[in-house]
Amino acid sequence: MKKRCFRGIAAAAVLLLAGLGARRADACTGITLKADDGSHVVARTIEWGGSDLNSRYVVVPRGYVQHSFAPDGGQAMAFTARYGYVGLAVERSEFVAEGLNEEGLSAGLFYFPGYGRYVEFDAAQRGASIADLQVVPWILGSCRTVDEVREAVGRVRIVSVYPGASTVHWRFTEPSGRQLVLEIIDGEPRFYENRLGVLTNSPGFEWQMTNLCNYVNLRGGSASDLTMDGVELAPFGAGSGMLGLPGDVTPPSRFVRAAFYQTTAPRQATGESAVRCSFQILNNFDIPIGVEFAADQTPTDIPSATQWTSAADLLHRRLYYRTMYDSAIRCFDLTTIDFARVKYRSEPLDTVKEQPVTLVRVK
Repeated sequence: MKKRCFRGIAAAAVLLLAGLGARRADACTGITLKADDGSHVVARTIEWGGSDLNSRYVVVPRGYVQHSFAPDGGQAMAFTARYGYVGLAVERSEFVAEGLNEEGLSAGLFYFPGYGRYVEFDAAQRGASIADLQVVPWILGSCRTVDEVREAVGRVRIVSVYPGASTVHWRFTEPSGRQLVLEIIDGEPRFYENRLGVLTNSPGFEWQMTNLCNYVNLRGGSASDLTMDGVELAPFGAGSGMLGLPGDVTPPSRFVRAAFYQTTAPRQATGESAVRCSFQILNNFDIPIGVEFAADQTPTDIPSATQWTSAADLLHRRLYYRTMYDSAIRCFDLTTIDFARVKYRSEPLDTVKEQPVTLVRVK
Protein backbone atom coordinates (compact mmCIF):
# COMPACT_ATOMS: atom_id res chain seq x y z
CA MET A 1 0.00 0.00 0.00
CA LYS A 2 2.78 2.41 0.96
CA LYS A 3 4.66 1.74 -2.30
CA ARG A 4 1.51 2.25 -4.39
CA CYS A 5 0.93 5.55 -2.59
CA PHE A 6 4.49 6.62 -3.29
CA ARG A 7 4.17 5.76 -6.98
CA GLY A 8 1.19 8.11 -7.13
CA ILE A 9 3.16 10.81 -5.34
CA ALA A 10 6.12 10.32 -7.65
CA ALA A 11 3.90 10.51 -10.72
CA ALA A 12 2.40 13.78 -9.47
CA ALA A 13 5.88 15.16 -8.84
CA VAL A 14 7.04 14.17 -12.32
CA LEU A 15 4.03 15.83 -13.92
CA LEU A 16 4.59 18.97 -11.91
CA LEU A 17 8.35 19.29 -12.09
CA ALA A 18 9.87 17.09 -14.77
CA GLY A 19 7.85 18.79 -17.49
CA LEU A 20 6.96 15.60 -19.40
CA GLY A 21 10.18 16.07 -21.33
CA ALA A 22 9.14 19.53 -22.52
CA ARG A 23 8.65 22.97 -21.06
CA ARG A 24 4.88 23.26 -21.34
CA ALA A 25 4.34 26.66 -19.77
CA ASP A 26 5.59 25.52 -16.38
CA ALA A 27 5.60 29.09 -15.22
CA CYS A 28 4.76 31.31 -12.27
CA THR A 29 4.75 35.09 -11.97
CA GLY A 30 4.65 36.87 -8.61
CA ILE A 31 4.20 40.55 -7.74
CA THR A 32 3.80 42.60 -4.54
CA LEU A 33 1.76 45.76 -3.96
CA LYS A 34 1.52 48.11 -0.98
CA ALA A 35 -1.59 50.14 -0.13
CA ASP A 36 -1.97 53.41 1.77
CA ASP A 37 -3.69 51.65 4.70
CA GLY A 38 -0.52 49.63 5.38
CA SER A 39 -1.64 46.51 3.56
CA HIS A 40 0.87 44.40 1.67
CA VAL A 41 -0.57 42.23 -1.09
CA VAL A 42 1.34 39.34 -2.64
CA ALA A 43 -0.14 37.91 -5.82
CA ARG A 44 0.90 35.26 -8.29
CA THR A 45 -0.09 33.01 -11.17
CA ILE A 46 0.52 29.30 -11.48
CA GLU A 47 0.92 27.73 -14.91
CA TRP A 48 1.04 24.20 -16.21
CA GLY A 49 0.06 23.49 -19.81
CA GLY A 50 0.43 19.70 -19.67
CA SER A 51 -2.80 18.78 -17.89
CA ASP A 52 -5.36 19.94 -15.36
CA LEU A 53 -3.62 20.23 -11.97
CA ASN A 54 -6.89 19.34 -10.18
CA SER A 55 -6.16 22.16 -7.75
CA ARG A 56 -7.77 22.22 -4.32
CA TYR A 57 -7.98 24.48 -1.32
CA VAL A 58 -7.09 23.16 2.11
CA VAL A 59 -8.08 24.56 5.50
CA VAL A 60 -5.63 23.35 8.15
CA PRO A 61 -6.41 23.75 11.88
CA ARG A 62 -3.92 24.25 14.69
CA GLY A 63 -2.54 20.96 15.92
CA TYR A 64 -2.92 19.17 12.57
CA VAL A 65 -0.12 16.61 12.15
CA GLN A 66 1.45 15.73 8.79
CA HIS A 67 4.38 13.61 7.67
CA SER A 68 6.66 14.51 4.82
CA PHE A 69 6.95 12.05 1.98
CA ALA A 70 10.38 10.51 1.41
CA PRO A 71 11.84 9.45 -1.94
CA ASP A 72 12.33 5.87 -0.71
CA GLY A 73 8.57 5.44 -0.32
CA GLY A 74 8.55 5.86 3.45
CA GLN A 75 7.80 8.81 5.69
CA ALA A 76 10.18 11.60 6.61
CA MET A 77 9.81 14.50 9.05
CA ALA A 78 6.61 14.89 11.05
CA PHE A 79 5.32 18.43 11.53
CA THR A 80 2.45 19.84 13.54
CA ALA A 81 0.65 23.08 12.69
CA ARG A 82 1.18 25.64 15.43
CA TYR A 83 -0.77 28.13 13.31
CA GLY A 84 -3.83 27.50 11.19
CA TYR A 85 -3.72 28.34 7.51
CA VAL A 86 -5.50 28.18 4.16
CA GLY A 87 -3.58 26.90 1.17
CA LEU A 88 -4.03 26.27 -2.55
CA ALA A 89 -2.71 22.83 -3.50
CA VAL A 90 -1.88 21.14 -6.81
CA GLU A 91 -2.27 17.44 -7.71
CA ARG A 92 -2.40 16.39 -4.04
CA SER A 93 -3.77 18.10 -0.94
CA GLU A 94 -0.31 17.82 0.65
CA PHE A 95 1.34 19.80 -2.18
CA VAL A 96 0.36 23.33 -1.14
CA ALA A 97 1.80 25.77 -3.68
CA GLU A 98 0.55 29.00 -2.10
CA GLY A 99 -1.02 29.92 1.21
CA LEU A 100 -1.58 32.32 4.08
CA ASN A 101 -1.57 31.58 7.81
CA GLU A 102 -3.51 33.19 10.65
CA GLU A 103 -0.48 35.31 11.62
CA GLY A 104 -0.37 36.89 8.16
CA LEU A 105 2.66 34.99 6.82
CA SER A 106 2.46 34.14 3.13
CA ALA A 107 4.41 31.30 1.48
CA GLY A 108 4.57 30.05 -2.09
CA LEU A 109 6.67 27.83 -4.32
CA PHE A 110 7.76 28.66 -7.88
CA TYR A 111 9.11 26.28 -10.53
CA PHE A 112 12.94 26.57 -10.74
CA PRO A 113 14.36 24.18 -13.35
CA GLY A 114 18.04 23.75 -14.05
CA TYR A 115 19.50 26.02 -11.37
CA GLY A 116 18.81 24.59 -7.92
CA ARG A 117 20.15 21.42 -6.31
CA TYR A 118 18.99 19.91 -3.03
CA VAL A 119 20.94 17.68 -0.68
CA GLU A 120 20.68 13.95 -1.30
CA PHE A 121 18.15 12.10 0.82
CA ASP A 122 19.78 10.30 3.75
CA ALA A 123 17.50 7.68 5.32
CA ALA A 124 19.41 8.01 8.58
CA GLN A 125 18.27 11.64 8.77
CA ARG A 126 14.67 11.18 7.61
CA GLY A 127 13.37 12.73 10.82
CA ALA A 128 14.93 16.06 9.82
CA SER A 129 14.12 15.78 6.09
CA ILE A 130 11.19 17.40 4.32
CA ALA A 131 10.07 17.11 0.71
CA ASP A 132 10.37 20.25 -1.44
CA LEU A 133 6.68 20.13 -2.33
CA GLN A 134 5.72 20.20 1.36
CA VAL A 135 7.88 23.12 2.49
CA VAL A 136 5.02 25.60 2.07
CA PRO A 137 2.56 23.82 4.42
CA TRP A 138 5.34 23.16 6.94
CA ILE A 139 6.34 26.85 7.02
CA LEU A 140 2.75 28.11 7.14
CA GLY A 141 2.05 25.93 10.15
CA SER A 142 5.31 26.78 11.92
CA CYS A 143 6.29 30.43 11.41
CA ARG A 144 5.07 33.99 11.97
CA THR A 145 7.93 36.00 10.45
CA VAL A 146 10.52 35.63 7.71
CA ASP A 147 13.27 35.53 10.36
CA GLU A 148 11.56 32.48 11.82
CA VAL A 149 11.43 31.00 8.30
CA ARG A 150 15.20 31.45 7.94
CA GLU A 151 15.81 29.78 11.31
CA ALA A 152 13.45 26.90 10.57
CA VAL A 153 15.02 26.14 7.18
CA GLY A 154 18.44 26.00 8.84
CA ARG A 155 17.28 23.09 11.00
CA VAL A 156 16.07 20.76 8.23
CA ARG A 157 17.18 19.02 5.07
CA ILE A 158 15.02 19.90 2.06
CA VAL A 159 15.00 16.98 -0.39
CA SER A 160 13.29 16.09 -3.64
CA VAL A 161 10.23 13.92 -3.27
CA TYR A 162 11.17 12.47 -6.64
CA PRO A 163 14.91 12.48 -7.44
CA GLY A 164 15.54 13.64 -10.98
CA ALA A 165 12.61 16.05 -11.10
CA SER A 166 13.15 19.79 -11.26
CA THR A 167 13.72 21.93 -8.20
CA VAL A 168 11.57 24.81 -6.97
CA HIS A 169 12.33 28.03 -5.13
CA TRP A 170 10.15 29.85 -2.61
CA ARG A 171 8.80 33.27 -1.65
CA PHE A 172 7.96 34.15 1.98
CA THR A 173 6.34 37.44 3.02
CA GLU A 174 5.35 38.75 6.46
CA PRO A 175 2.72 41.44 7.23
CA SER A 176 5.40 44.14 7.55
CA GLY A 177 6.06 43.64 3.82
CA ARG A 178 9.48 42.09 4.29
CA GLN A 179 9.95 39.33 1.74
CA LEU A 180 12.57 36.60 1.34
CA VAL A 181 13.31 34.36 -1.63
CA LEU A 182 14.82 30.96 -0.84
CA GLU A 183 16.89 29.04 -3.38
CA ILE A 184 18.86 25.89 -2.65
CA ILE A 185 22.08 25.92 -4.66
CA ASP A 186 24.53 23.00 -4.44
CA GLY A 187 22.70 21.77 -1.37
CA GLU A 188 23.01 25.10 0.50
CA PRO A 189 19.95 27.28 1.28
CA ARG A 190 20.41 30.87 0.10
CA PHE A 191 18.05 33.63 1.18
CA TYR A 192 17.64 36.90 -0.69
CA GLU A 193 15.85 40.01 0.53
CA ASN A 194 13.29 40.78 -2.17
CA ARG A 195 12.65 44.51 -1.88
CA LEU A 196 11.16 44.67 -5.37
CA GLY A 197 8.66 41.90 -4.64
CA VAL A 198 8.76 40.26 -8.10
CA LEU A 199 9.56 36.60 -8.70
CA THR A 200 9.32 34.23 -11.67
CA ASN A 201 11.37 31.10 -12.42
CA SER A 202 14.86 30.37 -13.78
CA PRO A 203 17.56 31.67 -13.80
CA GLY A 204 18.19 32.57 -10.16
CA PHE A 205 16.84 35.61 -8.36
CA GLU A 206 20.15 37.53 -8.34
CA TRP A 207 20.51 37.10 -12.10
CA GLN A 208 16.94 38.27 -12.67
CA MET A 209 17.57 41.43 -10.65
CA THR A 210 20.81 42.12 -12.54
CA ASN A 211 19.02 41.61 -15.86
CA LEU A 212 16.69 44.52 -15.02
CA CYS A 213 19.66 46.82 -15.68
CA ASN A 214 19.23 46.04 -19.38
CA TYR A 215 15.93 47.95 -19.30
CA VAL A 216 16.83 51.18 -17.51
CA ASN A 217 15.57 53.12 -20.56
CA LEU A 218 11.97 52.01 -19.99
CA ARG A 219 9.49 54.20 -18.16
CA GLY A 220 5.79 54.90 -17.91
CA GLY A 221 4.17 57.43 -20.21
CA SER A 222 5.27 58.40 -23.70
CA ALA A 223 8.65 58.92 -25.29
CA SER A 224 9.58 62.46 -26.37
CA ASP A 225 9.46 63.58 -29.98
CA LEU A 226 12.75 63.29 -31.83
CA THR A 227 14.28 65.22 -34.69
CA MET A 228 16.65 63.30 -37.00
CA ASP A 229 18.40 65.48 -39.62
CA GLY A 230 15.39 67.71 -39.81
CA VAL A 231 12.86 64.86 -39.87
CA GLU A 232 10.33 65.02 -37.04
CA LEU A 233 9.55 61.69 -35.37
CA ALA A 234 6.74 61.26 -32.86
CA PRO A 235 5.39 58.23 -30.98
CA PHE A 236 2.33 56.54 -32.41
CA GLY A 237 0.43 56.63 -29.14
CA ALA A 238 0.44 56.45 -25.38
CA GLY A 239 2.80 54.06 -23.63
CA SER A 240 5.73 54.49 -25.99
CA GLY A 241 8.01 54.88 -22.97
CA MET A 242 7.72 51.10 -22.67
CA LEU A 243 8.95 50.35 -26.19
CA GLY A 244 11.36 47.46 -25.85
CA LEU A 245 9.51 45.79 -22.97
CA PRO A 246 9.83 42.03 -23.65
CA GLY A 247 6.51 40.40 -24.42
CA ASP A 248 7.29 36.67 -24.57
CA VAL A 249 6.44 34.20 -21.80
CA THR A 250 9.98 33.19 -20.76
CA PRO A 251 10.78 33.74 -17.06
CA PRO A 252 13.31 36.59 -17.64
CA SER A 253 10.84 38.47 -19.85
CA ARG A 254 7.97 37.96 -17.41
CA PHE A 255 10.19 39.17 -14.56
CA VAL A 256 10.98 42.41 -16.41
CA ARG A 257 7.39 42.95 -17.49
CA ALA A 258 6.04 42.26 -13.98
CA ALA A 259 8.56 44.69 -12.46
CA PHE A 260 7.49 47.55 -14.73
CA TYR A 261 3.76 46.87 -14.53
CA GLN A 262 3.99 46.67 -10.75
CA THR A 263 6.02 49.85 -10.28
CA THR A 264 3.91 51.92 -12.70
CA ALA A 265 0.58 50.83 -11.14
CA PRO A 266 -1.22 53.61 -9.21
CA ARG A 267 -0.87 53.30 -5.44
CA GLN A 268 -4.14 51.98 -4.00
CA ALA A 269 -5.88 53.26 -0.86
CA THR A 270 -6.83 49.91 0.69
CA GLY A 271 -5.74 46.30 0.69
CA GLU A 272 -8.91 45.26 -1.12
CA SER A 273 -8.33 47.76 -3.93
CA ALA A 274 -4.69 46.61 -4.15
CA VAL A 275 -5.94 43.02 -4.51
CA ARG A 276 -8.17 44.07 -7.41
CA CYS A 277 -5.24 45.92 -8.95
CA SER A 278 -3.00 42.85 -8.61
CA PHE A 279 -5.49 40.71 -10.51
CA GLN A 280 -5.66 43.32 -13.26
CA ILE A 281 -1.86 43.37 -13.54
CA LEU A 282 -1.66 39.58 -13.62
CA ASN A 283 -4.23 39.45 -16.43
CA ASN A 284 -1.23 40.33 -18.59
CA PHE A 285 0.48 37.06 -17.62
CA ASP A 286 -2.28 34.63 -18.53
CA ILE A 287 -0.74 32.10 -20.94
CA PRO A 288 -3.24 30.80 -23.52
CA ILE A 289 -3.11 27.15 -24.48
CA GLY A 290 -1.19 26.69 -27.71
CA VAL A 291 1.80 29.02 -27.47
CA GLU A 292 3.89 26.36 -25.69
CA PHE A 293 3.11 23.59 -28.20
CA ALA A 294 4.88 23.07 -31.52
CA ALA A 295 2.79 23.03 -34.72
CA ASP A 296 2.79 19.22 -34.87
CA GLN A 297 1.66 18.81 -31.24
CA THR A 298 -1.92 18.64 -29.99
CA PRO A 299 -2.60 21.21 -27.26
CA THR A 300 -3.99 20.05 -23.93
CA ASP A 301 -7.75 20.17 -23.61
CA ILE A 302 -7.91 22.80 -20.86
CA PRO A 303 -8.91 26.47 -21.17
CA SER A 304 -5.58 28.00 -20.15
CA ALA A 305 -2.04 27.20 -19.14
CA THR A 306 -2.55 29.72 -16.32
CA GLN A 307 -4.59 27.45 -14.09
CA TRP A 308 -5.17 29.87 -11.22
CA THR A 309 -4.21 33.28 -9.92
CA SER A 310 -4.13 34.19 -6.23
CA ALA A 311 -3.61 37.24 -4.04
CA ALA A 312 -3.14 37.55 -0.29
CA ASP A 313 -3.78 40.66 1.80
CA LEU A 314 -1.43 40.04 4.71
CA LEU A 315 -2.73 42.83 6.95
CA HIS A 316 -6.37 41.79 6.70
CA ARG A 317 -5.62 38.03 6.57
CA ARG A 318 -7.49 37.41 3.32
CA LEU A 319 -6.61 34.93 0.58
CA TYR A 320 -8.20 35.40 -2.85
CA TYR A 321 -8.18 33.27 -5.99
CA ARG A 322 -9.69 32.83 -9.44
CA THR A 323 -9.22 29.97 -11.90
CA MET A 324 -9.05 29.13 -15.57
CA TYR A 325 -12.59 27.80 -15.25
CA ASP A 326 -14.11 30.73 -13.38
CA SER A 327 -12.72 34.26 -13.50
CA ALA A 328 -14.84 35.40 -10.55
CA ILE A 329 -12.62 36.27 -7.58
CA ARG A 330 -13.28 34.19 -4.46
CA CYS A 331 -12.01 34.98 -0.97
CA PHE A 332 -11.15 33.30 2.33
CA ASP A 333 -11.28 35.65 5.33
CA LEU A 334 -9.00 33.93 7.83
CA THR A 335 -10.17 36.23 10.65
CA THR A 336 -13.57 34.48 10.51
CA ILE A 337 -12.09 30.97 10.85
CA ASP A 338 -11.61 29.51 14.32
CA PHE A 339 -8.46 27.50 13.70
CA ALA A 340 -8.71 25.95 17.16
CA ARG A 341 -12.01 24.27 16.27
CA VAL A 342 -12.27 24.06 12.48
CA LYS A 343 -11.83 20.60 10.93
CA TYR A 344 -9.29 19.89 8.23
CA ARG A 345 -10.83 20.41 4.80
CA SER A 346 -9.70 19.73 1.25
CA GLU A 347 -12.04 20.81 -1.54
CA PRO A 348 -11.70 21.45 -5.31
CA LEU A 349 -11.15 25.07 -6.34
CA ASP A 350 -13.95 24.57 -8.87
CA THR A 351 -17.01 22.40 -8.45
CA VAL A 352 -18.07 23.14 -12.04
CA LYS A 353 -15.27 23.24 -14.60
CA GLU A 354 -16.77 25.69 -17.03
CA GLN A 355 -16.74 29.48 -17.14
CA PRO A 356 -20.13 30.81 -15.98
CA VAL A 357 -21.86 33.11 -18.44
CA THR A 358 -24.63 35.44 -17.32
CA LEU A 359 -27.28 36.25 -19.90
CA VAL A 360 -28.17 39.92 -20.01
CA ARG A 361 -31.90 40.15 -20.64
CA VAL A 362 -33.25 43.22 -22.37
CA LYS A 363 -36.97 43.93 -22.26
